[in-house]
Amino acid sequence: MKNIEIRKVDGKKGLKEFIQFRYDLYRNDPYDVPYLYSDEVFTLSSDKNASFDDCEADYFMAYKDGKAVGRIAAIINRVANEKWNHKTVRFGWFDFIDDLDVSRELIRTVEEWGRERGMTQIVGPMGFADTDREGMLIEGFKEYSTMYASYNYPYYPEHMEKLGGFEKDNDYVQSHVRVPEEVPEKFAKLAEMVEKRYNLRVHKLTRRELMKEGYGHEVFNMLNITYNDLYGFAPLNQRKVDQLVNQYIRIADLNLVSIIVDANQNNKMVGFGITFPSLSDAMRKTRDGRLFPFGWYHLLKAIKKHKVDTVDMLLIGVLPEYRAKGANALIFNDLIRQYQRYGFTWAEAMQQMETNDHMLGQWQYLESEQHRRLRCYKKLIK
Repeated sequence: MKNIEIRKVDGKKGLKEFIQFRYDLYRNDPYDVPYLYSDEVFTLSSDKNASFDDCEADYFMAYKDGKAVGRIAAIINRVANEKWNHKTVRFGWFDFIDDLDVSRELIRTVEEWGRERGMTQIVGPMGFADTDREGMLIEGFKEYSTMYASYNYPYYPEHMEKLGGFEKDNDYVQSHVRVPEEVPEKFAKLAEMVEKRYNLRVHKLTRRELMKEGYGHEVFNMLNITYNDLYGFAPLNQRKVDQLVNQYIRIADLNLVSIIVDANQNNKMVGFGITFPSLSDAMRKTRDGRLFPFGWYHLLKAIKKHKVDTVDMLLIGVLPEYRAKGANALIFNDLIRQYQRYGFTWAEAMQQMETNDHMLGQWQYLESEQHRRLRCYKKLIK
């Protein structure tokens, strides 16, 4: 294939090259936000990431005339396959130059890898778990990316169309929402009614509750319930929950975390909203997503001093039996007030399934725009 050579990634040096490839490919793109390098190393290391308790994976690099021109990960999530009764191999970390021979050989490699392991379809881009980035950007190429969502060049989906056999499996949309000067009357009145009728309350966590009394773990245990029926979801194992709490929740500004409890059920947690000051501008100032020597300073300013105008709405979940009771209104009523207090102008709603009418319907009460669309593709392996 025109001097295209595919090599399996081996050892720490190989993994470093695999990770570095994307930074080099997007170095001059004005809309890309570099991913945090240490997070990439952690996620892709089988001896660190608890997702490997449920997954197996290999990584591959493409070379043309001896130069690195592409990369791809081949992943099998055994728990997801069992849950959805599929024999699916996932492809992820799929990046390549604008050369159809390169993308074709990378995809073919994953197909063969999956076929050897009894898989009958290939799906992606997807990661190990639902907390990893999913989807390929197909709309919104001239919108600033975020550290938590995928970004790619416009030629990526063009390649997917030309490769043949791939079709849409699922689309996500991402919305940009203006923080209102006043809480919308719909949210305020509904929140008041929900409190009175159902005795639901907003609870602001303390650091001790979060780390010592198990609330941080309860958030992700609840996520396993609230996200159970969403596309491709596989429950997070307990070791993965431990890692997510230690990596992310422990550094959260607890004013920007909203927990909903049912006072009639001994303050049982029934909903949550996890938000962070946007790290996009800070990451653009880092060198290849690295915190040293000066990257840590920019991230600290964003996380601790809120020197940004945007907040990222990372995770929102409500137990199914409490959705019709309006628990979502309590979350938004609380978070909007916190955003106003901190002076945020915009909120970035992380990607949501286009079929999730319940969540997408929340934005009708706010000034918002769906400005990015991402797609997961599927293809039968013959």
